Amino acid sequence: MAEQMRKLAKETAIYGISSILGKFLNWMLVPLYTYVLESSAEYGVVTNLYAWTALLLVLLTYGMETGYFRFANKNRDEADKVYSTTLIAVGFTSLIFGILCVIFSRSIGAVIGYTEHHEYISMLGVVVAMDAFGSIPFAYLRYKNRPIQFASLKMIMIFTNIIFNLFFLVGCPWLAVKAPEFINWFYNPNYGVGYVFVANLFSTLIVTLALIPEIFVVKFEFDKVLLKKMLRYSLPLLVLGIAGIMNQTLDKILFPFLMTGDAGAAELGIYGATSKIAMVMLMFTQAFRYAYEPFIFAQHKDKNSLEAYADAMKFFVIFSLLIFLGMVLYLDVFKYIIQHDYWAGLNVVPIVLFSFIFQGVFFNLSLWYKLTDKTMYGAWFSVLGTIIIVIGNIILVPILSYTGAAWSAFACYFVIMLVSYYYGQKHMPIKYDLKTIGLYTVVTLVLYGISFFIETPYKFVNVGLKSILMLAFIALLVKHDFPLKVVPVVNRIFKKRFK
Repeated sequence: MAEQMRKLAKETAIYGISSILGKFLNWMLVPLYTYVLESSAEYGVVTNLYAWTALLLVLLTYGMETGYFRFANKNRDEADKVYSTTLIAVGFTSLIFGILCVIFSRSIGAVIGYTEHHEYISMLGVVVAMDAFGSIPFAYLRYKNRPIQFASLKMIMIFTNIIFNLFFLVGCPWLAVKAPEFINWFYNPNYGVGYVFVANLFSTLIVTLALIPEIFVVKFEFDKVLLKKMLRYSLPLLVLGIAGIMNQTLDKILFPFLMTGDAGAAELGIYGATSKIAMVMLMFTQAFRYAYEPFIFAQHKDKNSLEAYADAMKFFVIFSLLIFLGMVLYLDVFKYIIQHDYWAGLNVVPIVLFSFIFQGVFFNLSLWYKLTDKTMYGAWFSVLGTIIIVIGNIILVPILSYTGAAWSAFACYFVIMLVSYYYGQKHMPIKYDLKTIGLYTVVTLVLYGISFFIETPYKFVNVGLKSILMLAFIALLVKHDFPLKVVPVVNRIFKKRFK
């Protein structure tokens, strides 16, 4: 059991190089955008359009990543055929989607409010198509347990995106003043936020080309019967995925319709920027997910699998709460990530952080319907969440602005987490350590509450006092569930000390 947990932790750490470090580097683009873009309304454009792309990416992969893992593990002798069939299917639909976005970019732009910049639609349509197709070779790398290559390619995409962003948003404006003759032939200083999408297009193209060796690693064969079986398994996951991503992005998609005009765009920009501060939690959840999904299918037949799943849940929650405390206790430090005009929205950060924790727990709970092939349950849970978030946004956003959007997401994930747990215990009972999880949750909330009563006019004093609260949580963790002697490197010291 301990060996299984170590393997999961190791792969989570490796995937975290690309997921956590990568998202952290992309996260660091937020200060660039908030300081360089002309207004929060321009950042609102980035927030809105990337919400659309996240939704469309789920639509274009239609659950085939998980379907690929399921069928490749189910019959390892036909794993190459499963990969080839998946690659061809997703590649075909992605190609059609990209072409349609380019052809109908003006019409789409008019519908969602970008009549004057329909080229944004063309660029992001091609980006989404390449990302969707590339998700299958990336899934292949995960299936083959090649996390280092997976991480390397992800990092290439992230670094190139950052480089292109810095070039267009910082380098080109500087050259436009110092040496305009070098860039006048391609650079338009008035294009502004559009260069964010140009940078994304270039970086995605580079990684798609880098994935070519993984595309041709197997003999191409297309099995219609196999595809039908995969779609029967995966399409409910599409509903689950769409509803799930809508729960993450729908507030940002609906916002311009609920709060219109430049004021609404500015509010959305503030919400998008402050929500990014909470992305640390999502980085951790994503890294865990990359390792956990192959893990649950691989361990399914192990006699101790249920115990392993319960342990994974416990430690996921504990470390999520540790991240929550670290973010909220030092929010006065993290707020400098974004420009001070955006600080009005800092009140949503704790709400968004806990929403991400609920989302992560919901993902952990999803193993029961994935392993029992009852994926329609997951679809219904996510649809329920979507209904909650739509109603919540319609009611609360006109009253509370982005704070209402944050509370809607909180309610959404809290409810579907509880519902999934209830049905999971009926279909695949797992003895989760609710006592320990509850203890850490209560301690976290108490420490967070105490932090409000120890505020002083002196920033360094505040940091010191809040660090004591942070150390109290860590002490509890070390004493009860994570003794230092099990930590790599530290355990060697223990062995030498107590020989």
